[in-house]
Amino acid sequence: MTLVGFLVLLIVAAVVGAIAESIVGWRAGAGWVGTIIIGLIGAWIGTAIIRIGPLIGGVYLISAIIGAIILVFLLKLIVGRRAAV
Repeated sequence: MTLVGFLVLLIVAAVVGAIAESIVGWRAGAGWVGTIIIGLIGAWIGTAIIRIGPLIGGVYLISAIIGAIILVFLLKLIVGRRAAV
């Protein structure tokens, strides 16, 4: 993976994580770093479940959003209201 490819992956992960947090209505905290981590893990979860949507930066966009929504929802159930809102 090239440096440009890695930067595109991080940008896509940040956008996916932000979309998931907006849809669920809960912020996981840790700022942009946490949002990027949620996007990366969400992309991994979503791609493991189903591969749909356009492929951007090596990530299936719709699958990544679905996976990130699942992750944020599970984090919300586990952590509860202790994280930043």
